Amino acid sequence: MPSAPAFARLGVHQTSRGGELRVWSEHASRMRLVLFDPEDLDRVTGEHEMHRMKKDGGTWHAAARELAPGAAYALRVDGPRDAERGTGHAFDPERLLLDPYARGVQRSPRGEWRARVLGDAFDWGGVRKPRIPNDQRVIYEAHVKGLTKLAPELPDELRGTYAGLAHPATIDYLKSLGVTTVELLPIHQFISEQRLHALGLSNYWGYNTLNFFAPHAAYATRRAQQAGPEAVLREVKGMVRLLHEAGLEVMLDVVYNHTAEEGMDGPTSSFRGIDNASYYRHTADGEYLDVTGCGNTLDASRPVVQRLILDSLRYWAREVQIDGFRFDLMATLGRDSKAHFDPEHPLLRAILDDPSLQDATMVAEPWDVGMGGWQVGNFPHGYSEWNDGYRDRARHFWLTDIASAREHGHAPEGIGSLARRITGSAHVFAAERGPLASVNFVTAHDGFTLADLVSHDHKHNVANGEDNRDGSDHNRSYNFGVEGPTDDPAITGERRKAMRNLLGTLLLSAGTPMITAGDEVGRTQRGNNNAYCHDSELTWLDWAHEGWQQDLLRVASRLTQLRRENPALRPSQYGRWGETVPNATQMDWYNKEGASMTMEDWDSPSERTLQYLAASTPEREEFNRILLILHGLEEPVRVTLPEHEGVTGYTLLWDSLHDDISDLEAEHSPGSALEVGPTSMLLFRAHGD
Repeated sequence: MPSAPAFARLGVHQTSRGGELRVWSEHASRMRLVLFDPEDLDRVTGEHEMHRMKKDGGTWHAAARELAPGAAYALRVDGPRDAERGTGHAFDPERLLLDPYARGVQRSPRGEWRARVLGDAFDWGGVRKPRIPNDQRVIYEAHVKGLTKLAPELPDELRGTYAGLAHPATIDYLKSLGVTTVELLPIHQFISEQRLHALGLSNYWGYNTLNFFAPHAAYATRRAQQAGPEAVLREVKGMVRLLHEAGLEVMLDVVYNHTAEEGMDGPTSSFRGIDNASYYRHTADGEYLDVTGCGNTLDASRPVVQRLILDSLRYWAREVQIDGFRFDLMATLGRDSKAHFDPEHPLLRAILDDPSLQDATMVAEPWDVGMGGWQVGNFPHGYSEWNDGYRDRARHFWLTDIASAREHGHAPEGIGSLARRITGSAHVFAAERGPLASVNFVTAHDGFTLADLVSHDHKHNVANGEDNRDGSDHNRSYNFGVEGPTDDPAITGERRKAMRNLLGTLLLSAGTPMITAGDEVGRTQRGNNNAYCHDSELTWLDWAHEGWQQDLLRVASRLTQLRRENPALRPSQYGRWGETVPNATQMDWYNKEGASMTMEDWDSPSERTLQYLAASTPEREEFNRILLILHGLEEPVRVTLPEHEGVTGYTLLWDSLHDDISDLEAEHSPGSALEVGPTSMLLFRAHGD
């Protein structure tokens, strides 16, 4: 596949003669710039004919002195019907369309979208990106509105806003939790699907993008919204500046795989009306080829779409100072002209090679819903990937294996498959990529919350309006005997310990951990595992915490601290047998007797106990060695601590059996025995030479 050609610079740019607008459309036969009164977005003040550029026949341009900062405009586009690939309604010379490169967008009183020209001025005050070392990154996946909408320490006008996310109280909370990187669910301007409007619901998560450059205005303070798109953008930049000043990175969840124009009968607001044949994938008979499950698919095999995505990424990385991107359904972006995934796709390479993106963290959601869409482990070196295998194995070990053991008398498998996951999933990712290529997670925005994962065997999504059909039926969850809330102290105790085990597994594993906002305090969505359409207290974080939630928060903070203080937990390279690899971990494995693991120890469902001794090989930090014990049976076990060359003692740092994190630093000698509680994990620091 050829690399993307150089296009003329698109969007509005200021020149000595005023503003110039450039828009790309291969199949249009006519294009007009329509100007509006900035104070009355339904009143047309002028129209300008646009012309094809001679050097780039796909680019249309027009110059107008009125295209200064603050100007409002739209497009009218016409073209031959035979260029529409069977859709029959894409070109409409009277329809008003949004410039795909608009930096600001605003709705008119009649509900139509207008592009706004914005100025670039912003005082960053000398604040630079934090540049967190890759091995120290702890991602916190959060929703701009949901994180602070109920936060009592924030003024009312800041709750649920960009400014609220950067309020000192929010920053203090994030810092005390120990996360380094806030990953925001989509903040590109989005709209709700027609189906949700009909049900009286709305798109809360934001995976329905209208425009890839403008920030979502509804997350700004009321004052900024009233002042207009430029004030909204200033608030976003101000949020980033304050988070950077506090040493926190900002990543964006970006949705370049489809748009809000939905299927053939969806709303035509931009791309479809400008050049339906070029922007979207089609079948041979002109229907949309949908590998996203959202009605349409942007055709990333086409240079114009590649350029759109790269220009958007550059804009957010340079102008808004974003630190990284998580790509929704990124397998879609790696599909070639035949819709086959290609790990060397020119777009995937261009993102990594672009000079403006060299310091950005790139995280792929490595699948989509099309044929051949599951591509975990297949992205090029330079991307990290969501590791669903890690998620599934952690849930199985601590939840469904326990449920199976209660029902059948034994778990379905031993501890070996979990051991592969907690040490970086080397069987999934190529050696040169290293364990940090694995973004480890137990929960995410879609699916059960951590608290619901241990409280529900089944999803409860009736309120979504699809008769409980939506959302996954394969949750790998376990309710420990009662579906939903219970006051039974034995069950609540088991659930809370399971949450500690899952958090401990997540934060003590090799790889890049991602915490879902609210899991650190046991947030619930009452069993809804697909709450994308609920903008309410169901999905907002509740900041009124009961005692057990405060305990869980302290545990989560302690675990991030232990990860930070012990480089043996966060290698950036895979170790190799018989040699010392810098920034890797030298691993030794022991069974409950303190002897080397046998095949039976790895595989036996009755021997689900492991001692994992890991020594760091750091280049910039001090040598460090830890011992992690995992025990996956519901009976306590007597464990003999390993006698290992150079180890003279072990200090207990954390035990998941307890919700109290104080007074745990007991000393133990190699060869000594201790009792490990049922289904629990312990972390020690190993001392010695």
